[in-house]
Amino acid sequence: MSTIRETLRVTLRTQVAIIGAGPAGSLLSHLLHRSGIDSIVVERSSRNHVLDRIRAGVLEWGSVEVLRAAGLDARMDAEGHVHDGAALVWGGREAFFIDINRHVGSHFMSYGQTKMQEDLYAAADVRHAAIVFEAANVEVHDPLSDRPSITFDVGGIAERVDADYVVGCDGYHGAARPAIPDTVLRTFEKEYPFGWLGIMSETPPLPDLVYANHANGFALASQRNPMLSRYYVQCSLDDDLADWSDDRFWSELTTRLGSTVGGQVVTGPSIEKSIAPLRSFVAEPMRYGNLFLAGDAAHIVPPTGAKGLNLAISDVHYLSRALTAHYDGGDDEYLDRYSEMALRRVWSAVRFSWWMTTLLHRFPEQTAFDQRAQEAELDYLASSTHAQAAMAEQYAGLPFES
Repeated sequence: MSTIRETLRVTLRTQVAIIGAGPAGSLLSHLLHRSGIDSIVVERSSRNHVLDRIRAGVLEWGSVEVLRAAGLDARMDAEGHVHDGAALVWGGREAFFIDINRHVGSHFMSYGQTKMQEDLYAAADVRHAAIVFEAANVEVHDPLSDRPSITFDVGGIAERVDADYVVGCDGYHGAARPAIPDTVLRTFEKEYPFGWLGIMSETPPLPDLVYANHANGFALASQRNPMLSRYYVQCSLDDDLADWSDDRFWSELTTRLGSTVGGQVVTGPSIEKSIAPLRSFVAEPMRYGNLFLAGDAAHIVPPTGAKGLNLAISDVHYLSRALTAHYDGGDDEYLDRYSEMALRRVWSAVRFSWWMTTLLHRFPEQTAFDQRAQEAELDYLASSTHAQAAMAEQYAGLPFES
C-alpha cells in the first residue's frame, strides 16, 4: 500500500481538495467517497491533536440522520444518549422542562464530537483515504479559475494539489477564508464579555441537559456517555485556570443549578478543564469562484444553542449533495445556491444562539431593569406553550432545504 506522500506525488490532481480534517472536512471527504468523488484532505495539525480536541456533544436529529445515511451510525447509536428535551432553572425555582419531542416531534442526541471524529477517521482508514497531517504554509491559489489549487509543506517538502474545487473546512484561523478578497468578503462578529469554564469528569451525568440562569452566572450540565459528564460555568475571560480547583468548580456549579438539581450532581476529579471565549461570527459569501467555505471557516456561534457542530454537518450535507449533482449529471443548481442556502440556516442558528446566550447569562453591565426583563422572558417561556414550541423548533434544528 502506498503512503500518503507517495499518493500525493503520483496524484497531483483530484476532484475536490479539502483543507481541514476536523468533523466538517472528514465528513465531506467521506460523503464524496460514497458518491464516487475523489478528494484529498490537508490538515495543519497532527491526527492526535485533532482527536484530542474537546468540543460539542449535542447532535440535532437531522445531523443524526446524515450520519446514519453515511454509515457512521453503529457506535453513535450504541453509545449516544437520545433526549426528548432540556431543562431550565432560574430564580431558585424547580427545573422547568422544555419537551422538544412533544412540541415538534423530534429528539436530539448527546454524542461527543471526539467520538464522531474517531468514527470518521476509522472510516477513512478503511478506505485508505488521502489525508495529509501536519501540513504547513497552506495556501489557496486561483479560486476563480477552473483549476484552483492548494500548496503546502510537509516535512520541509513543498507539495501542490490541483482540483476542480477547493473546500475550506479549516476553521476560523485557516487559510481558505483569507483567499477571498476583502472587496468581496463581508464579516459580522460579536464578542461576548465572558467565557465558559468547562470540565469533564468520569462521573454519571444528570439524565437531562440542564441550563441555569443564576445571580452568579450561567451554568450547564451536559453529558457524553453514561460515565462521562461535561459541565460548564460562566466565568470572566481574565480568570486563571489555576484559581479554579475542582472543589471550587463543583461548589459553584451546584450553587447555580440550585439545591434540587445541584444535589443530584455526582462530583469527582476533573479529567479536562479549560476556559473558552464566546463569539458569534459569520462570513459572507460562502463561495468564491470554485472555493467553498464550510463549518467554522465561515461561521462560529456561542455553544449555548448547541449549533456549531450541527451547522458544520448541514454545510457538508448541502455541499456534498451539490457536488454529487454536478459530477453525476452536470447539474450545478445546488452549487450555485450553496452559499445562500447555507447562510439561511447559519443566520437562523446565529440568532437562536445569541438569544439563548442573552437569556441565560449575566452580563457585566447588566442593570436591574435588564435582569427583570430577562426574568420576565424566562417566566413567559415557562407559561407559554407557543414560546416553548418556538424554542423547541430551533433547538431541535430546522429541516434541511430541498
